[in-house]
Parts: sequence; C-alpha cells; structure tokens
Amino acid sequence: MIYPETFEQKVGFDKLRELAVERCLCPLGVQKIRDVGCSSKFSEVELWIKQVDEMKSICMMEQGFPVDGYFDVTPSLRKIAKEGNWLDETELVNLRQSLNAIKQLITFVGKVTEKYPTIAQLAKGVSYYPYVTERIDAILDKFGRIKDNASSELAQIRSSITSRQSSVSKLVQTILRSARDQGVVESDVSPTIRDGRVVIPVAAGNKRKLKGIVHDESATGKTVFIEPVEVVELNNEIRELEYEEKREVVRILIEFANVIRPYLPDLLNAYNFMGEIDFIRAKALLAIEFNGTKPIINEGKGIFLKQAKHPILQFALKKEGKSVVPLDIELNQENRILLISGPNAGGKSVCLKTVGLLQYMFQCGFLPSALENSEMGVFKNIFIDIGDEQSIENDLSTYSSHLFSMKHFLKNADSDSLVLIDEFGAGTEPTAGGAIAEAILQTFCNLQTFGVITTHYSNLKHFAANTPGIINGAMLFDHVKIEPLFKLEMGKPGSSFAFEIARKIGLPEDVVVSAAGKVGADYVTFEKHLREISRDKRYWEKKRENIRIANKKADAAQEKLQKELEEVERQRKQIIADAKAEAESLLSDTNKTIENTIRIIKETNAQKEETKQAREELEQFKETVQNVTLTDAEIEKKIEQIKRRQERKAQKREDEKVVKKKVVAEKPIVPGDKVNVKGSDLVGEVLSISTDTASVAFGEMITVQKVNRLKRVVPGNSDNSKSVSSPQKSGFDVYNRRLNFKTDIDVRGFRADEALETVQDLVDDALMLGFSTVRILHGKGNGILRQVIRDYLKRTPGIVNFADEHEEFGGAGITVVELDV
Repeated sequence: MIYPETFEQKVGFDKLRELAVERCLCPLGVQKIRDVGCSSKFSEVELWIKQVDEMKSICMMEQGFPVDGYFDVTPSLRKIAKEGNWLDETELVNLRQSLNAIKQLITFVGKVTEKYPTIAQLAKGVSYYPYVTERIDAILDKFGRIKDNASSELAQIRSSITSRQSSVSKLVQTILRSARDQGVVESDVSPTIRDGRVVIPVAAGNKRKLKGIVHDESATGKTVFIEPVEVVELNNEIRELEYEEKREVVRILIEFANVIRPYLPDLLNAYNFMGEIDFIRAKALLAIEFNGTKPIINEGKGIFLKQAKHPILQFALKKEGKSVVPLDIELNQENRILLISGPNAGGKSVCLKTVGLLQYMFQCGFLPSALENSEMGVFKNIFIDIGDEQSIENDLSTYSSHLFSMKHFLKNADSDSLVLIDEFGAGTEPTAGGAIAEAILQTFCNLQTFGVITTHYSNLKHFAANTPGIINGAMLFDHVKIEPLFKLEMGKPGSSFAFEIARKIGLPEDVVVSAAGKVGADYVTFEKHLREISRDKRYWEKKRENIRIANKKADAAQEKLQKELEEVERQRKQIIADAKAEAESLLSDTNKTIENTIRIIKETNAQKEETKQAREELEQFKETVQNVTLTDAEIEKKIEQIKRRQERKAQKREDEKVVKKKVVAEKPIVPGDKVNVKGSDLVGEVLSISTDTASVAFGEMITVQKVNRLKRVVPGNSDNSKSVSSPQKSGFDVYNRRLNFKTDIDVRGFRADEALETVQDLVDDALMLGFSTVRILHGKGNGILRQVIRDYLKRTPGIVNFADEHEEFGGAGITVVELDV
C-alpha cells in the first residue's frame, strides 16, 4: 500500500517518470512508463532490477543495439482483427519498419543471451514472421506507394490512366497555343490542376472567348480556371479510372489484412516485446544519467544506502553547476527508525525524500542513485506525511491533517512497513504535540515498523537515545560559518542552532540574549554539549581513519616483506640445488678420470691388490663427497662471503677507473687530443682551442664544443668511446644513435645548472644527428626554469626558433626548438 495518493508528487517520482518518458522511442514504451507502479513482490522487483541493470550494461558496453524503427502499430493491427478493415499505405510502411526493428532486436538478444539472461528471457516466445514483411514488400514500393504490379488489374488501370493523361496533356497544349495566338491568354500561362482536372488560367475578361467549364477563380477574381470542352470527356474517363484504382487498392489491402489476420496474436506479442525493451531502456538511460546502480537485494527488511542522492535534486543542481551532497543511511533490525534533527534548511526533508524516492524507485524497477554495495529490501507498505495538507473544503487544519495521516499509519503499519514523517509533532502547542509524537513513536517501535522521521523536539531526541530500535541522526552544521553542511551523521541528535541562525540573520543581540535567558541555562547547555559531542566525534573519527590507513599500510608492508622472504628462500634453495648439481657433475668427471687411470694401470700390468686398493679409495672418496651437507647457517655464511668477495672486486675495479680518470684529468686538453663529448660515445680530434671552446672533428663533421664538456680518451682503455676515424664505422654508429635518439626531454624538478647541461646535450646531439626539432618539457610553475632555458637558447648558435607548444599539447609548459640542420 502506498499512502497518500499524492505520494509520487511528494517525493518527486512524477518528475522522474516524465524524464523517463522523454527517453522512450515509441508510444508503447511511454505507456508502460505511465503504467509502472510500485510492487511489493520480492521476485518481481528482483527481476525488474536485473533487467534494467543488464540493459544499462548493454547501453554502455555493447555496439549495434537497434534504436530505429520503433513504431506502435498495435491500434492498426487491432483494427484489422475485424474483417473488412485494412491498413493504409502509411500504416503498412510503419508496420514494415517496426517489424524489421523487432527482427533486429531478436537477433541482437540472441547474440548476447549468455551475458544478459534476463533480457534474453524477454525474447522467448516472440515470433517474427518474415512472410509478413515479404508480403508488404510485394505490394509496397520503397516510397510507400502501392506497386503497379501489386495486381494485374491495378497495372492495367494505371496504364490506362497514364495513356489518357498523356492525351489530355497533348490536347491542352494544342488548345493553349491556339488561345495564345488569339490573345485569349498571356504568353507565359501554363496548364494547371484544379480538383484533379487539367485547366487553363484565363483572364476574367476573356473567359467567354474560351469554351469550357469554369472550375475555380483566383482570390482577386481576376483569373478564372477553365477546363476546355475538348478535354472534358477525357478528364471524366481519367476520374472514373482513378475511382477504379482506389477500389483495386482497397481490395489489395483487404486481401493483405485477411492474409495476416491469423498472425495477429503473435504480432501483438512481438510489439509488446518491443515496448518492454523500450521501457527498460528508458529506465537504464536514467540510471546512466543519475549514476543509478543495482543494489544488493535482501529478502529481509532494511535499508542501507551509501552515497545516496536525490535524482531530481541532482538534475536541478547540475543545471546550476552544483552537486548534491551524498547521504549514508542505514535502517536494520537493531535500529529500525531514524530520528533526524538539526537546523532549519539543513537538509532533513531532503534526506527523508531521498529515502522515500529511492525506495519507491527500487520497487518500481528503477536503479536507485547510490553505490552498488548499498542494500535494499522490499516493503509491503510505504507511507509519507510531508508538507501542508490543510483543506478549507474538508475543514482540516495543518495539524489535523497530520493527525489523520498518523491515524492511517497506526491502523495499517506493521513490521513490513516504511513510514516517512516530516516535522513530527509540529503544528500545535509544543508540549502536547511532543507528547503525542512520543506516544506515536513508541507505538511504531512496538510494531517494529521501519521509518525516517524528522523533528526539532528535544523530548523525542531523548526518547530515541533511550529506546532500543530508534537511533538519532543529525544534519551537520558549521557553527563557525553559521551554515548547514547537508551531511547526515547517524548516532547522535542534532542541534537546531536557533540562536546562531538568529544572530546571522541579524536579530538584535539583546533580543537573542533575552530569548536565551527565557529558555534557561539547561537548554543552552544541552545545545552546547551537542556541539561539543559532534566536534569530538569528528575528531576521533578522523583519528580512527588515520589509524585504519596506517594499519592498511602496515599490512601491505608486511605482505610485501613476506613475499620477499619467500623469494629469498626460493633463491636459497635454488642456489643449493645448483651447487649440488655442480658437485655431482664434478664428482662424475673425477670418477671418469680415476677410472681411466685404473685402466691404464691394468694395461701396464699393475698388481691386483694395488688396483683393488685404488678402487676402494675411490669409492670412499665418492661417498665422502656425496655425504657432504651444509647447514642453512653455513650456506648463508658461504653466500655472504661470496657477496663480500664480489663487492671488493667491484670496488677495486672502480678505484682503478677513478685513478685513470684522475690521471687523464690532470693534463689539459690540447689540439690533436682524442676526445668525446660527455654523454656521447663518438670520438673526435681537437683541431683548435679558444678561451673556453674547442673545435672538434668527428669524422668529416666539425663542431664547436665547450672545453668543460670534453673528455680526453685514453688510448687502449676499453671504456673509451668508439672512434669515428673510419667513415663506414662512423656512419654505422651515427645510424644507431639516430635510431635511439629521443627528441623529447623532461627537466621538471632539475636545478637550473642540471637542466642547462641536459638541454645542451640534447641540442648538440640533435645538431650532430640531423634532427630539426626537439621538445623540452620544463613545466609551468613560476616560469624560472623556462626563462633560464630560453636565455640559453637565445645565445646558442644553430637555433632557428623556439616557441611554446600548442595549448592542447602542453602550452607554456613545453618549449619547441627548431634547429638549423
């Protein structure tokens, strides 16, 4: 049961219904949207939600879903159920297009049956008869006209009409030329049609000069339209043939209606399938627009909404560029009733409407606007009391109308009901109103009814805090900025912040102080404690969240450490296995050697006892090697010794390199030295040196480099770069460098000197390798690094131009450099 009849208007479902109607493709879907109602059957609601969820996935993920040709021809089909009726050409065109749409739907659903089983279930039992469209194609052309060859009689009639129309045209042209010659009509006059007959426009003053029948005249009366007497008989014949044509067309259409009449039940079923698909698709499109999701559907009663939003409010605020503050609400067997309190205009009523609308949407088969891990049950009754229902005609005041609603609620509410009451107890004297509200609330609690109730009454807040099954909830308020936050916090009552709001609005301070004195210190202290509790709770919740994050990081670190330990253990076992395998291989080789020795001894006539003794010693040696086992500690010790030995060797090699480099660095670079540019593997020869630059020949190419960027190449050093004295070898190295050269660099986060050195390398290599454009990503920031780089580019030879990258590719954060190559 839904109460009252205006429930949909109160929660905003009527507007949601209209939004769904706008997304339908045909009247069949529109009608189903209009007829949709709230269901209290769990299996039915579950099926509806699954269908919409699958259709949502189809709309978002699948290609090729048919959306054209959705025409409702069911009224026409029902019309031809009675013999003697027929479909006209327009109805036939719509029937053909809609049947093709149904065919495409059935084909599409057949391809995705396994992925979307509930949608596929809709197509079961739907029959598509290609014979019907074939019959339509046989009698209708692509322009929607009955074909000439639809019957032999029609072909003959239309042929006769064409022949006579040709004769009339020729005869009228002859008469018109004669009339022009006689000056009866103007030279630019041409024949026209009036009432399906060919006529000649004639000036009113000359109408007696042309024999014929006047069929019409112009609006001014200056021109009359005359059918020449010579063509009257021919036009009469054409008119009779046209009547015959119409009768033949009707006969053909009646024959078609008779042919498809046996298929009408199946065709109507197919159109119902198309309407159902359109209906579900409209709901799915709404879900996509409002972020609706399929919640966890519980057979038990309860509501657990996470990040819930009111769709209509969301739609309205989106137009203003604003967003809805989401709500987290939970009603369960322990806390069946939520009593919300808080400041005026703080969102209490919106919270109540959100619960009512999302629950109603859910039971109508719409996906609620909440996270997919929300949980919802199905209620048999949903009641709401919100707004002013006073009526002069029915002699009802505001409070009386609320009491009538409470009377209905108490009479029909049970554990399978959801009640939504706004401003509970308001509208009468506070003490009496609060007492009545408390008694009603106790009754709801005894009935184990679920509900969301808003109030300002302190006695109800105290009652909720001390009554099992009822939980307080507060709409949060920023007491510093004196403005609501529109956030619901469950577990504590909210303050009305009446004095703070009064001060913000601008009531005189003496009035506010006087009011505070009248309510007494207890009330002010209670409100103050509420704010302190709210503040402390937010503080500890933040602490708890930080602890949760820290624990999560610790768990992740522990898991990572465990994996690393497992990997170390695996490597240790692998090392042991490899060592044993190597030992066995060595033992086998040793054994072969000893056997060979024994063979030689035998061949040289050695004594048997000596040979036997040698073999026994060999076996003892073999057993000794095989039985050698090391403990884990010993193995780890050996591994550690090997690592230290390898580290010492590596350090020794590095020290030798440093010594060599120091020796080379002590000597200044002079013309004739072999050098390479830092970061480059090409070797060139110094031709001349100025103050801080040098001319260097790399093969056949000469370039100017700064001396501090050159490094002398030590002859015979394996670490030296490759020489380019050989043109063939030089070309090969340049080719490889061109393949590996990157024209983009990223110097974000570099210091200025580091960035300039990197840019210098990029420009030099680009000039050397023949690249005309490079890009430097330096970021925007304060523009300091960008300016330093550009100052360097201004004074660097070989730079043709540099500018910002195109805005859509980075703008001022990237400098594009053009080189002279």
